[in-house]
Amino acid sequence: MNTAANTAANTAAGPAAAGSRDYDDIPGTFVFDGRRSRMGYALNKFCMSLNDPANRDLLRADPEAYLDRFALTPDQREAVTKRQWLRLLELGGNIYYTYKLAAFDGMTFQQLASQQTGVTEDEYVQMMIGGGRPIEGNRSRSSSERGGARG
Repeated sequence: MNTAANTAANTAAGPAAAGSRDYDDIPGTFVFDGRRSRMGYALNKFCMSLNDPANRDLLRADPEAYLDRFALTPDQREAVTKRQWLRLLELGGNIYYTYKLAAFDGMTFQQLASQQTGVTEDEYVQMMIGGGRPIEGNRSRSSSERGGARG
């Protein structure tokens, strides 16, 4: 089985190609299901490789050459190099694996989550202390577009 070709085909097709799920409508949420797992195989393999200090040294020394070792799609590669944290999840990254890249950059999980939610770190902390994001406007994309809440 050609894993690189399968990964590229699954990523190019994206989760929508496999059929819509109810949770696909939640704004800013990319559920790591079987579709995204297949789509992000190479991306997650790259992230997990950062467990090894020797690999971190290789990435630090020559990021482009190190990324060439993995069958990343152009979109995944761009998201890695530009540190587009939420995009990494959309492209099949598992939050725990993509955090390894953030840790490589010296970030805490709290800093990563604040960037993924589009707020400052202090705003993120206050949002979590306050119980998280409000349901209003965050339940579904379609209800936000219609201007109402979906039950």
